[in-house]
Amino acid sequence: MGALPVYRWRLAPDGYATRRQLRARGLRPGGQEVAAQLERPRRRRGPLVAYLYRIDLAKPVRPMTPAKWAALDKANAARRTCPGCGLDAGYVIPASLGMCVPCAYPEGTCDGIAA
Repeated sequence: MGALPVYRWRLAPDGYATRRQLRARGLRPGGQEVAAQLERPRRRRGPLVAYLYRIDLAKPVRPMTPAKWAALDKANAARRTCPGCGLDAGYVIPASLGMCVPCAYPEGTCDGIAA
């Protein structure tokens, strides 16, 4: 296996893109290997690294099927459902609380501030 070409930050040649850049174009790597990498130097730690893929080998993003949409809706509903009262909170339950705010602070105060 040969070494990957390494480019400095913002100096990659045309024809390469990161995963996020591919996704913004409606593409995905499609099983191809990493073609190159970007490195951004930092003062006190190792460099930031971003992997690049060839745009010409990228494939279109697979469309969401109705079953995938249903599974995503179900997962999001589970994140909004309070385990304490069983109601849909209307927002994602914070992991730090583990339940909706009214169940976490039943006395009507939140962090010592009167409601």
